[in-house]
Amino acid sequence: MKRKTKVLIGLASAAVLVCGGLFGAGLYFYKVAVVPAPKSFLSKTKPIKKGDPLYPAHKWYQDVNKQHWYEMSATRHLKLDANYIAAKQPTNKTIIVAHGFMSDKDKMFNYAYMFHNLGYNVLLPDSRGLGDSQGDYIGYGWPDRLDYVKWIKKVINRNGEDSKIAVFGTSMGGATTMMVSGVKGLPHQVKAFIEDCGYTDVYTEVAYQAKELYHLPKFPLVDIVSGINHVKNGYSFKEASALKQVRKNKRPMLFIHGAHDHFVPTKMVYPLYKADRGPKQLLIVPGPGHSRSIENRPTLYRDTVKKFLDKYMD
Repeated sequence: MKRKTKVLIGLASAAVLVCGGLFGAGLYFYKVAVVPAPKSFLSKTKPIKKGDPLYPAHKWYQDVNKQHWYEMSATRHLKLDANYIAAKQPTNKTIIVAHGFMSDKDKMFNYAYMFHNLGYNVLLPDSRGLGDSQGDYIGYGWPDRLDYVKWIKKVINRNGEDSKIAVFGTSMGGATTMMVSGVKGLPHQVKAFIEDCGYTDVYTEVAYQAKELYHLPKFPLVDIVSGINHVKNGYSFKEASALKQVRKNKRPMLFIHGAHDHFVPTKMVYPLYKADRGPKQLLIVPGPGHSRSIENRPTLYRDTVKKFLDKYMD
C-alpha cells in the first residue's frame, strides 16, 4: 500500500507540474498574442524618405487637416480615438478604415490617401489597446466589431441620415470588417465592405502562427491561451469568427488577398468568399508578402476598389 501511495503521489505531483507548466506557457503566449507590446516577429517600420513610392501619401497625411473624433467602446468603457479627414468636395460618402494587428490609424495613410483621392471622407479609428485608444488587450476584431458600429452611427449623426458608408480593413482590420458585416441591425447607410487579407477566425490564425513561429501544436496551448483570454476579455478565439459573420452578410463585399501571403495564408480567403451571402468579388493580387497588395500592384488595387465602390456607393 505504501508503494502504491507513493506512486499515486508521484503521478499527482507530475500532473500538477505539467499543468502548472502549461498554464505558465499559456500566460506567456497570452502576452505574445494579446497584450499590446512590441512583437519580435513583426518587421520594424522603416522611415519613409523622398523617393519612396509611399512618400507622397505619407507627406499628404502629415499635412492634411485631420479632425480628432472620440467614441466610447461598446463594452469596458474605453475611450477610443480616430482621425477624420473630410473629402476635397463636400460629400455624404465615407470610408471607415480598420487597421491591422499592432498597427494604428496613422499607419493606414496610404489607404486614406487612395480613398481621399477617390473623393471620399475617411474615418480612421484606433482599435482597442492600439494607437491612442484605451485598452490593455488586442480584440482581433471581435469586441471591436461593436465599436465600429458606434463609429458608423457617429458618421451618420455627423454627416446626415443620407450618409453612404463603406467599411474597409487590412489583416486584423480585414477580419474586423467581416465581423462587422454580420452584426444584426447594422444601419442601412452601410452600403459595402472591402476586406484585405483578413483571417477566417482568431483560433485558426493564432494556431497557424504558433506552428509557424514557434513550432508548437495548437492543442493544448492555443486552447489555454483562448481560455485565459475568455476569462480576461470575455471572448474565446473560436467565438471570434469572421467566417461565421460573413455567412450572415447580404451586402456587397470585395475580398482581396495577396497570392503569396504567409502570415494570413492565402487559402483562408476562399472559404470566406464562398460563405458570404451578398454580392461579392474576389481579387487575388500577384506578389509576395502580407498586406502588401496595394504596394505590389497599386494600379490594379486602386482600379478594382474604385470600380467596386462606384457600383455600390452611388
